[in-house]
Amino acid sequence: MASFKPTKVQVLPKLGEKVTEDTLYWRNYKSPVQMKEFGAVKKIDFSPLPPHNYAVTASTRVHIYGPHSQEPIQSFTRFRDTAYCGTFRGDGKLLVTGSEEGLIRLFDVSGRVALRQFSGHSKAVRVTSFLSDGLRVVSGSDDMTCRVWDIPSGAELKTFTEHTDYVRALAPSKLNPDLFVTGSYDHTVKMFDMRSGSSLMTMQHGYPVECVLLYPSEALLVSTGGRYVKIWDLLKGGQELVSLKNHHKTVTCACLSTVDNKLLTGSLDRHIKVYNSSYKVVHDFDYDTSILSMAIAPHDEVIAVGMTNGVLSVRHRKHKKVNETLTSRRRRGPSYRVFVKGKNFVPRQDDFLVSKPVKEYLQKHDKQLKSFEVSKALDTALQIWGRTNKPEVTVAVIMEINRRGTLKNALAGRDEQSLSKILNFVLKHIFDPRFSQPMIMVGDIIVDLYKEVIPQSPSVERLLQRLMDVLGGETELQHELLQVLGILDTLFASLTPRKEVAALAAPPVDQGSQLQAA
Repeated sequence: MASFKPTKVQVLPKLGEKVTEDTLYWRNYKSPVQMKEFGAVKKIDFSPLPPHNYAVTASTRVHIYGPHSQEPIQSFTRFRDTAYCGTFRGDGKLLVTGSEEGLIRLFDVSGRVALRQFSGHSKAVRVTSFLSDGLRVVSGSDDMTCRVWDIPSGAELKTFTEHTDYVRALAPSKLNPDLFVTGSYDHTVKMFDMRSGSSLMTMQHGYPVECVLLYPSEALLVSTGGRYVKIWDLLKGGQELVSLKNHHKTVTCACLSTVDNKLLTGSLDRHIKVYNSSYKVVHDFDYDTSILSMAIAPHDEVIAVGMTNGVLSVRHRKHKKVNETLTSRRRRGPSYRVFVKGKNFVPRQDDFLVSKPVKEYLQKHDKQLKSFEVSKALDTALQIWGRTNKPEVTVAVIMEINRRGTLKNALAGRDEQSLSKILNFVLKHIFDPRFSQPMIMVGDIIVDLYKEVIPQSPSVERLLQRLMDVLGGETELQHELLQVLGILDTLFASLTPRKEVAALAAPPVDQGSQLQAA
């Protein structure tokens, strides 16, 4: 399996954005590692027990990856057609899958051959899962039915036919082994009870349901479909609590973090949104293509995302390193004699001198420009200006970034503090004849980028107003100087002596000389 790493993208806070603890928590993930599968990644499921391997269902295969592996450690490939919904049992030893053939297969994770095969559906089985007792399997199919199967005997226990369209979502109860929730393209979400053999309640989602999810307390239910994510209160008979519309395309998947039960939703709009307990978006992960599936490991160590182009993207949580500080004793530096050794050596007449070339070291901003990190290079140049008061270096970096055509990218995505630093630099040097043109260009780009969010920051708005006032005053001064220059030209012309004007005229021709010539 070929793997590749994308370019690291630095996520900066937007202007006026409040950075909360929840936001910082979800920003603490490394750049994604990406693996290429054989088809669209339709399902990802983590094993509940260590080492928390995860099953990836794509095309006609189910691959099992380790938490840090970039190659599958186990593969199940005995499918004649597309495989669906590889799901672990609670002990992580068994795996159940559906298929386009209408068959349900039960695998031992340590083996390759199916232990059981359940047949009875007439169309593709899109969703499968274990009930919480671990002895039964529930499945949902495009034949509009849900069926429950007994693992030891392989027999079909119950069939539910209350849906009127494809069954595409399934969530078993972990507290009651006889309950499970399904979602269908008939726009409904139903909770079924094995004992009664019928549905206990029905919720109208309003759009084809792509995913259903139960909170650990099982008092709340999440359903996704269309652009909407809806939260239902099961204790009140399925009453709708919240309807979220933060995505602009179909929401295909959802999961809960194990820390504080934060809700994550993925969509065809290429975004994963993280909600806090008040269902406000606190973070956003951006991906290259539409998202079909998503799962998060226990303790939020790993986030795995599957996309329509067959790419599996995995993010690992960063761990803070404990920095050891020397408090008891200081390190002894080299003595002075080491530095002066050989400085006063005088070569003899017959000695051969070998000159060592002096290595040229690049400045920090030059290294960042060489690595195409234009935003960091601009920040470094501004620090140099503040530390050494050398605006020439900062302006040179700005002109180099502009020559590359990336000045707009370097100025975009900045927070209030860095934007204020840039505006202060522009205000200080905009009237220097050496720097006027690049400073005006920087000011124009900042106004174009942040004109919609400037009112959110009083300090930035105040700096821009000051810049406009200074430019207006300079314009009026230039007009007055032009008027004075015109007056001075008129005065100089009127004070010029007439003799000098006559001398400049052509000398008259003598008439006598003209007659003699005639």
